[in-house]
Amino acid sequence: MTSNYGQLLHALLPEASLIIGALAVLGVDVFTGKNNSGPARLRAAVTIALLAVAAAMYHTCDAGVQTTTFGGILILDSLARATRLGVLALAAFTLALTPGVSRLRNPAEYVAIILFATTGFTLMAVAQQLLVAFLALELASLSLYVLAGFDKTKPESAEAALKYFLLGGISAAFLLFGLSLIYGLTGSIELGEIARQLSVMPANTLLVVALVMIMVGFGFKAAAAPFHLWAPDVYEGAPASSAALIASASKLAGFVLFTRLLWTGFGPAAGKMASGVGAVGWVAIVAAISAVSLLLGNLAALAQSNVRRLLAYSAIGHAGAMLLGVIAAGRSGPAPLFYYAATYGIATVGAFGVIAVVERAGRCQQLGDLAGLYRRSPLLAVCLFVFVLSLAGIPPLAGFFGKFIVFSAALKLGGLSTSAGLLTLLAIAMSAVGLYYYLLILKQAVVAAPAPDASSPISVPTLPAIALLVLAALIVALGVFPSLVLRMIS
Repeated sequence: MTSNYGQLLHALLPEASLIIGALAVLGVDVFTGKNNSGPARLRAAVTIALLAVAAAMYHTCDAGVQTTTFGGILILDSLARATRLGVLALAAFTLALTPGVSRLRNPAEYVAIILFATTGFTLMAVAQQLLVAFLALELASLSLYVLAGFDKTKPESAEAALKYFLLGGISAAFLLFGLSLIYGLTGSIELGEIARQLSVMPANTLLVVALVMIMVGFGFKAAAAPFHLWAPDVYEGAPASSAALIASASKLAGFVLFTRLLWTGFGPAAGKMASGVGAVGWVAIVAAISAVSLLLGNLAALAQSNVRRLLAYSAIGHAGAMLLGVIAAGRSGPAPLFYYAATYGIATVGAFGVIAVVERAGRCQQLGDLAGLYRRSPLLAVCLFVFVLSLAGIPPLAGFFGKFIVFSAALKLGGLSTSAGLLTLLAIAMSAVGLYYYLLILKQAVVAAPAPDASSPISVPTLPAIALLVLAALIVALGVFPSLVLRMIS
């Protein structure tokens, strides 16, 4: 391996910008926090963090496109650059929608941990080696565990963080054990060499065990069934902006990382999906997880009266559809999956942003808490209308086109009569189910009258208002012009 540390530093300038920004947030708060009020401390921290994210985006664009760097440890292709920019944009919107200081005892620490989590996401986008991939994933995961429990005004937040941490630790053990078995079988942690070794290696039981272990860890990170048990509690108990980051940037970076691991590193062990039966491989495992996630996520969402838990179960259903994109990436490439994950992330950040703003004026847990939103704040109601319809897959919004290109890519694997075709039909049927529970949200926000004790107008702060309007505009623009995202990935 050729080591060029100047090249490595240039490749990691986005991550360096985020780390320096996080340290600056903490440093400024230490020296000036005692003399400032809570809102002033939060504004200063968010401003510095947004500048750090902007610097990271600049360095991402300036890095150019390369196949690999630093001896193959990192990859700077078009997918990596697009993913970096995507997670940075989602992190910036999350920062703009940070909850009021009344829910954060330590606003600077909260903002700094968001930057640390984003650093993990951007590293996941460029990882080309098992060790770097695992370290990036755990940096992001450990940060998210803390963010989930940051709201000290709610006991549910601490409960969510504990469940997330315990189940996350177990899933990390499964993932690390599976990766170590892959290293033992192939003698390498670099994806290219692993693929070469697996291509000449006969199928064996140890390889199947390793793949199952990796799928367990992957299923947890993706909130896919049956590894989803943490998701409803975390979405319900975490601060709204924390839940937004978990549901958006985490999913985008995670699905891109595992698509790269599975197809670039473990591609020879994929098996087949186009035929009715198919050879044993990780594709069959992913297909099974996808089917279970589609069924459980969408059907369980029908029974939810808590808006956050409803979004959590819908996220499980969307994870099942994204897994279909992972399977199709072997033939159609990662562009359909990336578009789906990115546009889903935009809509989810927007939905949780509306929840965060409503929570500043009162409670926003049950569907009934959104009743009469159009009267209390037309701006929030219109934005929520756009986000929810995009999640439901209604044209011409971005969510519709995301589902369309993923389902089309899956059908190219062999048509409706194959396993991939049947899985696609299931995904389409569950999308119809999803439309019903998404309309329940809109029924409360747009049709129902507000409760007598919650009829006062909602004041929307300037920064969250701008963020929500930009997110809604992106949903419309990317639905009408999907090539704006698709052409980023050659």
